[in-house]
Amino acid sequence: MLRPEVSSTSSSAPAASPALGKARIQGRRSNFGLQETPQSRPSAQASASTPPGTSGAAGDQSSSSSSSVHGHPPRTRPAQGSYFGNKRSNAENIFASNFTFGTSSSSARDSNYPQILKTPLSAGNPQRSGYKSWTPQMGYSATSSSAVSIHSPSVIVAVVEGRGLARGEIGMASIDLKSPQIILSQFADNTTYAKVITKLKILSPLEIIMSNTACVVGNSTKLFTLITENFKNVNFTTIQRKYFNETKGLEYIEQLCIAEFSTVLMEVQSKYYCLAAVAALLKYVEFIQNSVYAPKSLKICFQGSEQTAMIDSSSAQNLELLINNQDCRNNHTLFGVLNYTKTPGGSRRLRSNILEPLVDIETINMRLDCVQELLQDEELFFGLQSVISRFLDTEQLLSVLVQIPKQDTVNAAESKITNLIYLKHTLELVDPLKIALKNCNTPLLRAYCGSLEDKRFGIILEKIKTIINDDARYMKGCLNMRTQKCYAVRSNINEFLDIARRTYTEIVDDIAGMISQLAEKYSLPLRTSFSSARGFFIQMTTDCAALPNNQLPPEFIKQISKVKNSYTFTSTDLIKMNERCQESLREIYHMTYMIVCKLLSEIYEHIHCLYKLSDTVSMLDMLLSFAHACTLSDYVRPEFTDTLAIKQGWHPILEKISVEKPIANNTFITEGSNFLIITGPNMSGKSTYLKQIALCQIMAQIGSYVPAEYSSFRIAEQIFTRISTDDDIETNSSTFMKEMKEIAYILHNANNKSLILIDELGRGTNTEEGIGICYAVCEYLLSLKAFTLFATHFLELCHIEVLYPNVENMHFEVQHVKNTSRNKEAILYTYKLSRGLTEEKNYGLKAAEVSSLPPSIVLDAKEITTQITGQILQNQRSTPEMERQRAVYHLATRLVQTARNSQLDPDSLRTYLSNLKKKYETDFLRAEQFSGKTEE
Repeated sequence: MLRPEVSSTSSSAPAASPALGKARIQGRRSNFGLQETPQSRPSAQASASTPPGTSGAAGDQSSSSSSSVHGHPPRTRPAQGSYFGNKRSNAENIFASNFTFGTSSSSARDSNYPQILKTPLSAGNPQRSGYKSWTPQMGYSATSSSAVSIHSPSVIVAVVEGRGLARGEIGMASIDLKSPQIILSQFADNTTYAKVITKLKILSPLEIIMSNTACVVGNSTKLFTLITENFKNVNFTTIQRKYFNETKGLEYIEQLCIAEFSTVLMEVQSKYYCLAAVAALLKYVEFIQNSVYAPKSLKICFQGSEQTAMIDSSSAQNLELLINNQDCRNNHTLFGVLNYTKTPGGSRRLRSNILEPLVDIETINMRLDCVQELLQDEELFFGLQSVISRFLDTEQLLSVLVQIPKQDTVNAAESKITNLIYLKHTLELVDPLKIALKNCNTPLLRAYCGSLEDKRFGIILEKIKTIINDDARYMKGCLNMRTQKCYAVRSNINEFLDIARRTYTEIVDDIAGMISQLAEKYSLPLRTSFSSARGFFIQMTTDCAALPNNQLPPEFIKQISKVKNSYTFTSTDLIKMNERCQESLREIYHMTYMIVCKLLSEIYEHIHCLYKLSDTVSMLDMLLSFAHACTLSDYVRPEFTDTLAIKQGWHPILEKISVEKPIANNTFITEGSNFLIITGPNMSGKSTYLKQIALCQIMAQIGSYVPAEYSSFRIAEQIFTRISTDDDIETNSSTFMKEMKEIAYILHNANNKSLILIDELGRGTNTEEGIGICYAVCEYLLSLKAFTLFATHFLELCHIEVLYPNVENMHFEVQHVKNTSRNKEAILYTYKLSRGLTEEKNYGLKAAEVSSLPPSIVLDAKEITTQITGQILQNQRSTPEMERQRAVYHLATRLVQTARNSQLDPDSLRTYLSNLKKKYETDFLRAEQFSGKTEE
């Protein structure tokens, strides 16, 4: 068992005694090199110790003693002199005040004043003490899990960057306090640090840890500055550089990593920066959790940056992957469309997959095979869904089980007992899950079924059943779970425990009997109720007229409350009996905890199989969710080629919102025609269409069916969007400046395997400059083989097709209808995409004409527009040679595409090639005719 180098305290210590800390730390240096601002910070320990499947806040949830109400296990408080009283000495409290953190959060800060942040110091460098620095602020993150109600941040991340020649080499280590898994990463990043920011946005951290040397006043690193700018509402902690120790990190991994994942040592033994990050991370987590992880208990894995596609946070926000831009509380997002998961683990896996789609075709097709089998076999689908829905949060359960508290508190005891019951409940579901999967056919489902054959599941369950009652199980309702915990351990194992339980039972019976006597005495309909906060109390439902003098008898006191016709209250005798009940309960928990700890020490060596179970349950839950989404709409299985081809595809989120099915459109992009320029009037559907393509691409790459009649995709390694047109007050960026920052990010990071969506670039400045910027950007992107869709109102841009044969012009059709009431034409939007340049000219002027602008101004605007357009067109005429080259280029690209992807039979292929030849001859003849006209 690992022990920290210095004595640690509970995570509540710094917050509990700020005055003491302030008085004691003057002139002293923290042993850990951390300092905390006085405001409250989220309790990592609380988030980690919450029982699986429950929220973190335990309210006053009442329930009748005879009914089951969903609630939290009771949170009892220790009495003086009990087994779980506060054992910390005054000296420990004094040391705790010195062992504080450099954590900051903008939530409790007056924004008008700079925050003073004392840098963590080493003993040999006192001159850096007490410098002033803006406390890192944290703002709204498009990928923040806190915006999705079921995802509260619980991830702590340590980040370190190489120095000198190694600058740009990044090491990261992250741990989810709700899941005992550490993820290591090390990669080279460019000067924009796009990979780092994107990874952090995906993790949506509760806290970020960096070295104090990264934030020296006046000489902060660029990485530190970017992180603090992008994460303005995340707790940020700096610790001494000496804790980023790669040797210590390797030792941690050797001691804590379970045997099944020990190959990670081979992957990371030369990854010095991620080893340094994990050393600092584990030291810090041990401190805030006031516990250490059991040896050989953590799943540790290394993830490179090339296993998944990259979606930056701006694109995630533009595409509404997790958060709706209009109302963050509704579920009109891609996550909302696909989320029919039954477990917290399945929901987390779906969320992470949406933000990081797969790039390996074989893995994607294995998932698609599973979804297809689930759709074809109803018995498998419903049987599997029934079992999966009964699982609790297995990852959080594991996280609590593998931690060894440094102090015996009543909360620690209660948590261990509760989670052992949860573990028993989880293991009892392994056999039903195995039965549900026994007749599956796809390789992935068979592999998951095979993983359930692990004998360790049975070994752990048998060991638990020798100590724990067969009837002990997870139940909803705080009183029900309290009863389960009291009687969890079998009789005759500890005679003192049996006596304590009999005492507890007698007290509970006495409480029920006393309330019955009171009901008879006063002829009132009293009943016994219970809540985790108040214990047992009296509840009565009656009309005021039934009470003598419309008042309760004076015997009933304290916290008398009335909701409609329901009264809740207590009495002096009941308060005393509650105190006796609590004392008895603490005795029971203490003795049960001792037995449970001994049992857990025996099963730790076998507990590693639960990691595979957790992975199996979350993956099956996500695949079931994909299949469920398919049953609600006509989705189709995607194929993967080098072509993006969608037949009659529609927008999945719009389908969920709309009463009628959205208008479907076709899409066809190849390496030979990889740049689409899309035009059309305002509100014709350009932006919606761009988002639709990206959403379908993401759905396909996570293993889901897509909304279309047929679909084929090329794997996208990166997905970029430039859609938003808002300014940004926080970064002092105008609409145009924000456009330029976003497009610069795309140009710096795009490659040949990117999918790029650009909507109306350049409209934040004057027309000439806007067109110039658009031309320059288009020409740069045309040098790549990336698939690009470029929506614009600059019709002059469409003539770039003359110069580049891989450009295709598309437009959204509109119809003109006569408005008889106003004797004017109106535009009817069809939302249908067609090939070629839009025939709608000056549709902005038409919109102005419909408005209340004076007719003379509209007429002048038309004349000026006609002159400017004519001058531009004179310089953009095609030549015969260009037309001939275009015909040859299109023939060559079609032939290459056919050779790579064709699955046609010989006769069909012969027909297709014949038609291709005729089209080439027609295009070449047109070029010759054009040449003749030019000479005339």
